[in-house]
Amino acid sequence: MIKVLKSEDLTVNPISDPAEYTDTSELLGVSPGWIGQSRAEEAAKFGLAIDQPGYNLFVLGESGSGRSTLMYEAMQQAATQREIPPDLVFLYNFELPERPIALRLQAGQGRVLRSMLEEFSHHIVHDIPGKLDEEGVRRDSERIKKTLQEGLDKAYSDLTTFAASRHFALRRDEGRLVFTLMDKNGQAMQEETVMAMSADQRMILEEAEQELRVEIARYLEKVRPIEREMERQLTQLKRNAVEPVVARELDAICAALAGKVIDESKFANYLALLTKDVLGSLDVFTHGRSDDGEGLGMETLLRRYRVNVLVDHAESTGAPAICDNDPVFRSLFGGVEYQAENGVLVTDFMRIRAGNLVRAHGGFLMLHLRDVIRESQVWEKLQRFLRNSRLQIEEPSAAFGQLATATLEPEPLELHVKLVLIGTRLDFYELQEVDPEFARHFRVKVDFADHFPATPENRRAVAALIARRCDTMKLPHFSPAAVDRLLLEMHRRIDDQRRISAEFGHMETLLVEAASYARSRGAAVVDLSDVDVTLRQRMQRHDYPEQAMLEAIGDGELMIRIHGREVGQINGLTQADLGDYRFGSPIRISARVYAGEEGVINIDREVEMTGPNHDKGVMILQGWLSATFAHLAPLCLTASLVFEQEYHGVEGDSASCAELYALLSALSGLPLPQGIAITGAINQHGEVLPIGGVNEKIEGYYRACCKLGLDGSQGVIIPSRNRPHLVLDQELLEAVRQKKFSITTIDSVLEGIELLTGLPAGEPDTLGDYRPDTVLGRIQRTLDGFRKACDSGHGREHEHMR
Repeated sequence: MIKVLKSEDLTVNPISDPAEYTDTSELLGVSPGWIGQSRAEEAAKFGLAIDQPGYNLFVLGESGSGRSTLMYEAMQQAATQREIPPDLVFLYNFELPERPIALRLQAGQGRVLRSMLEEFSHHIVHDIPGKLDEEGVRRDSERIKKTLQEGLDKAYSDLTTFAASRHFALRRDEGRLVFTLMDKNGQAMQEETVMAMSADQRMILEEAEQELRVEIARYLEKVRPIEREMERQLTQLKRNAVEPVVARELDAICAALAGKVIDESKFANYLALLTKDVLGSLDVFTHGRSDDGEGLGMETLLRRYRVNVLVDHAESTGAPAICDNDPVFRSLFGGVEYQAENGVLVTDFMRIRAGNLVRAHGGFLMLHLRDVIRESQVWEKLQRFLRNSRLQIEEPSAAFGQLATATLEPEPLELHVKLVLIGTRLDFYELQEVDPEFARHFRVKVDFADHFPATPENRRAVAALIARRCDTMKLPHFSPAAVDRLLLEMHRRIDDQRRISAEFGHMETLLVEAASYARSRGAAVVDLSDVDVTLRQRMQRHDYPEQAMLEAIGDGELMIRIHGREVGQINGLTQADLGDYRFGSPIRISARVYAGEEGVINIDREVEMTGPNHDKGVMILQGWLSATFAHLAPLCLTASLVFEQEYHGVEGDSASCAELYALLSALSGLPLPQGIAITGAINQHGEVLPIGGVNEKIEGYYRACCKLGLDGSQGVIIPSRNRPHLVLDQELLEAVRQKKFSITTIDSVLEGIELLTGLPAGEPDTLGDYRPDTVLGRIQRTLDGFRKACDSGHGREHEHMR
């Protein structure tokens, strides 16, 4: 039914109880909770509590809805209920140095192990040389040397005697045997003397030298086993002396960590190999460098005994809850650092670094989908982790063959991490479509609503949220009137009197700007005037396109009439959404009709300037017209519809009503009031359907009327189903209150044509005909005339052909 709306029907008044609080600082003790998100809250609690593979969470919601903040708070709360996960360290692998060993210990024990092994290194550097320098060790060493040296001395004496018998002198030089040919006087024979000898004499000397060489070889075969035995006994003596020192230190470590190492067998094997490495490197402790040809120094040796603590939970009170807002490869998965030395990249197990995925073991990790899928390497490796729950720490360049030097291959880590992935609904369903396996890993969907009911409890919760934001961001608090104005803006954000927008990010922006205006005037509390100034200034910063359009209307460049009546012309309403600003504007729709058989021609469609939704609306319009005059079918009608001065394309069906009224006016010859603009879609039964952007469309037309001269005859007709969506500004409300502008709702197209023409629409009689004094009766008369014209034209054409 037709209803003229009053000013109180055009907005919502969320009035706070003044007795409840004087400003939001009094609400700091009130927890806002999950405002209007009970469905999402239950899903989040379920997903965070269940400890099974594949039950990761995907959080759906628009940016600014509080999805990240609320989920992170829920993660932190759930983390306190979980056990503290173990520490993670990497140790040197004595058997395969390129594959460091991963070891897990109870929380806080990683730093204990690191400290104790540092003390171990410090002690053995001091104690081992002292132990080897003890009187007993030196005495046993001299005894071993003396016992075996007799055989060496006798063998060397026999060799020197043999050499002297062949006129050679024998001496040792830096571990080598050097022999010299001697003359009769016991002096070294010069080369000139040898060359002066006869060939037979030189032959005798060569035979003697060869005999000596053979004897030296026999000597070496005899003494080498003795030397090796001496070295073996001396080494064993040193090891036997040092082993209790090493065992004492390692026993202290084992005692301190008894029952605190998760991988006990791995740790025991590591300590055995550590003992073996120390006992095999005693030369380093006595001489500062090994005698094995590698030249291993003290610093390099002791670096093997260090501990790389990747994850330390000594200060933790529960499981980790981490939010990674910049998940690049290294920050998420960790990596191996390299250092350039002499033009070569080198690394070791101490340069392994943990990523947030490793740090989140045993707890929760929040990621934003858009951040993760931006880098293909990150997304692919994350998918591999989801499949097998194992992570190989590596450098991204090494993983893809871009690093020429050899790299470490740390032991793969088995991780238990519950992922919380943040994205939009579009992201979720697109990902499901392209990757069916995705749903198997994210079985819990946490769906954040875009809005929530405007109940007193929810309004109070929003006020409490404002209090918390003011406290967090160090802003002045808000008065109840300022809170109400913010709530009204949140209603308007979604064009709904019954619901409040959940886009709290937008509200937070208004908080900051209103607080700035309050501070500029020296106020301690943000009041209603500050919020009003904020909204006006925001509009002024963004409304240049609308102002340019209004200037074009005022200058007559855009032809919009708001006075008088015209046949076949009406003002429709459109909305422009620029992303940061939305505004409505009028557009003139005109219709021309004549006898023909082409039906309704949409000129904008013919030149491909319309979208599918608009084309659908025009086809529904034509269907309703044909059904209304079905007894005249087929209709002999050609009609053209066009959006005047529209050069950027048309989409949507919200102008269907206006197009139909322009067409009905042209067919009936009844003029339409130009001050009344129409918006609304229709179905095939003539019912008027709700449309979007109703507030922007009404306000845009009102501003255009103000530009052209508002005289009280202007107004809009909208679908009655849009009435709960009206949240109009104060200026327009005042104009309605003073009857300078009207807003009327209708349920059907026939109600609208009656309102516009002042005549009854008409009811069909038993034969389907309409009374002549009705709108539809006048249209029927026009269509009958078109039929006769078409029939007459067909007759002449037939006569001509005959």
